[in-house]
Formats: sequence, C-alpha cells, structure tokens
Amino acid sequence: MTFEEYLKSLQNKTVAVIGIGVSNQPLIRLLLSRGVAVTACDRKSREALGPLAEELEAKGCCLHLGEGYLQDLDQDVIFRTPGMRPDLPELAAAVARGSELTSEMEIFFEVCPCTKIAVTGSDGKTTTTTIIAELLKAAGKTVHLGGNIGHPLLAETGKMHSEDIAVLELSSFQLMTMTHSPHIAVVTNLAPNHLDVHRDFAEYIFAKENIFTHQLAEDIAVFNADNDITLEESGRVFGRARLFSRLREVEDGVFLRGDAIIARHDGVEREVLRVSGIKLPGVHNVENYMAAIAAVDGIVPDEIIRKFAAEFGGVEHRIELVRELNGVRYYNDSIASSPSRTIAGLRSFDQKIILIAGGKDKGIPYDTLGPEVNEHVKLLILCGATTGVIRCAVERAENYQGMEVIEVNDYREAVSLAQSRAETGDVVMLSPASTSFDRFANFMERGRVFKEIVNALK
Repeated sequence: MTFEEYLKSLQNKTVAVIGIGVSNQPLIRLLLSRGVAVTACDRKSREALGPLAEELEAKGCCLHLGEGYLQDLDQDVIFRTPGMRPDLPELAAAVARGSELTSEMEIFFEVCPCTKIAVTGSDGKTTTTTIIAELLKAAGKTVHLGGNIGHPLLAETGKMHSEDIAVLELSSFQLMTMTHSPHIAVVTNLAPNHLDVHRDFAEYIFAKENIFTHQLAEDIAVFNADNDITLEESGRVFGRARLFSRLREVEDGVFLRGDAIIARHDGVEREVLRVSGIKLPGVHNVENYMAAIAAVDGIVPDEIIRKFAAEFGGVEHRIELVRELNGVRYYNDSIASSPSRTIAGLRSFDQKIILIAGGKDKGIPYDTLGPEVNEHVKLLILCGATTGVIRCAVERAENYQGMEVIEVNDYREAVSLAQSRAETGDVVMLSPASTSFDRFANFMERGRVFKEIVNALK
C-alpha cells in the first residue's frame, strides 16, 4: 500500500490519536488536512496544551482531554503513543468493539517506499543510528532519520523516493506490536531496561526481537557477538546474520584485531578503520562503529568511514564535552538512564572521575553499577529518587573502600560541589544511571539544564 492509498482508506473512517506530544502532532495535522475525522486524546488539560488546543480545534479536531482521556474509545482506527502499552484495558476494550489499534511507526513500515535500516538495543542505539545515517549521507544517499531519534517520519512519507534510505532508531515500546521488520536490522546489545513498563525482562527481549523476526530471506540482521542474548538471537534469523565483536573474530561481520577494525565476508577480509582513528572516546563507541560498519558494508566506501570517524564528535547528551574550565573537563552524559549506560561512560576514561548521578527508578537492578563506580569514581555526588539505591549498590560492593558519597538537593548544588573539589586534570561527568522523570520532561531537558549550569561557572 502506498502512502496516498493509506490516507484515502481513512477518508470515511474515524481516527483517534492517543497523545498530543511532539511525535504525534505532525500525524494529527496531516490527517486533518486530508479531511479525516480526528479525535486527539491526551491526559493533559486544555490549559496545559495552551494555544495548541485552539489550533487543532480550528482545523476540525475533536479534543478528549484530562484523566478520562482513554474512556469510551470507539473510533475505527486508534493510533497509540509509543510509550503506552497496547494491552491497557481501555485500548483492549476498544479493540474488542472493533477498533483497529496501530501506531505511527507501524503504518510507516507499511507505506514507506524506500529501504529501511533500523537500530535497537539497550545501549548505544542513538549513536549507532546517527553514525549510520551520517555515513550514508556522506556517501551521497538521501537519508530520512527518525523513529526514537529525530522526528516522526510518517507525515513525510509522500516526499520519499524508492532510492532513498530511512534510518530509524526503534525502542522496545515502538517494537512491541510491529508486524514488519526493516531490510537491515541492528541489535546493539540487550540488558534489563524499562522494567517499569514491561512486565519482565522476557517481554522486553520479545519486543526487541520484532526488529528481525519479520525479515525476509534477502534481509540482513546485525548482532553483538559479545552479548549472550543477541548472539543467541543471531541463530534464529530468516535472512543473513552478521556479527560484530571486540573480543573474537567472526566469520561474517566486523571484529577487532589489535587496533584494527576488520570486515569479513565469505572468507575475504579487509581493514576498514583503526581504533586510533576514532574521535569519540570509549570502547563502547568502538562497538557502535563496528555495528554501523556491519550495517553499511557494501553501501559506504571505507575511505568515507575513515574520514567521518576522524571528525565526528558525537551526539548531544552522550559523553558530550561541555567545557574545560581551570583544567577540569565537564561532560554531559544525560542519555545514561540505566546502570549499563553509566558503566559504559565510566569505562570511557583512563582516570577516576567525579560522577554526578541519580534520577527516577525504572525498576531495574543497580547491583552491577556498584563495583564499577568504586573502580572508576573518586567522588560520587547523588541527587534524585535513586540516590539511596545507588549508594546502597556502591557501599555493598566487594571492592568498596570508603569512597566518598555526597547527597545534594539539585544539579546546581552538585555542579558547585564538583567544581570546588575538582583539581586540574579531573573529569566531572553527569551520568545519572536513571531516568529523568523525577524532575525533568526528558533526558534532553536534563542535559540542557546541566550544560547551562556548567557554562555559567566562573
């Protein structure tokens, strides 16, 4: 089905869009512009929506707001917001009454006219997705970047051509109900995450696997051979499985041999890139490059990869150097909303650092964080709801030797304390190991606030 055919199929139907956030606004506006009867539903009040409420109503949209925004849904088609479970009682009741439950990303996969490359995983997916997209652009391809990164793409599908490439970051929430998979799928790694939404780790893994379970024989799936879960998954693909590994050589894929990143296929191998040629710090970014190289192998020339790696400084909020003041470097790693992300950040430096951590708990264990903090941190500054959990993990670890842990009320106090204790040559990093929702709308806002405080230091 083409994009236009899909829009025409909605002409005589009623549509509900759950969530009036940034990700769904383009969809709502598009449907309204095509004369579709749209009801936009959101927990927010009319006052909280502000001028947007009047704008949508002026275009013919019916608003269903407040605490009961999910009650009595009876539209023909219901678009759920990505973070909403599809089995909520209100949604299940609507489906039982005959409604079709879908999402912006599910429809995009049905109508997108071009090749799709998608990345998922517990860590590294945003950086890997960005690297893939930028490499393809550097090779002269027209790239559409979206999904859990960038912006929603469905409303732009009509402008896409068959020779373009859509590069997507997909979360477990987006993948939960997917019935299509991309032409090239990448799974960076899997570890416990988002257990405040998923019933258990098994459901989280099952959702992630939709990125490759609907592939065809001619498709490609890239897996991390150093992660037990993804390695096992590589044996269950319908298309071609490619592996990447820092720890061992693989028959089909990308691996590390000394300082060289090697690509191998059908017994033929070549050196693509040197680790010393990668500007981004950290072994996890070596893995991100290997995953990206495995995905674009045969599409992007090696010389373009080498040039890009030498110049690319990273994605905002991901071990982002904010500034250097009095010989002290300040890094923003606000994307680190889980222990595994923070661990990767800690391992990026050859020295012990001053760490600012803490935020909202999302139901995952912190035991693995404790030993890593003791090994890589000289001063731990905590604020947020997970303060107690992180402190407990650090102090209960076998390698705990009395490292100083200080609890503060907010980031301004945390940064001020870090500055007063830091010496020339030190690294101060915000890497919360928790979500931002105790105090901020998202990790981007959290990172921006941290950067503003750091940049105001004198």
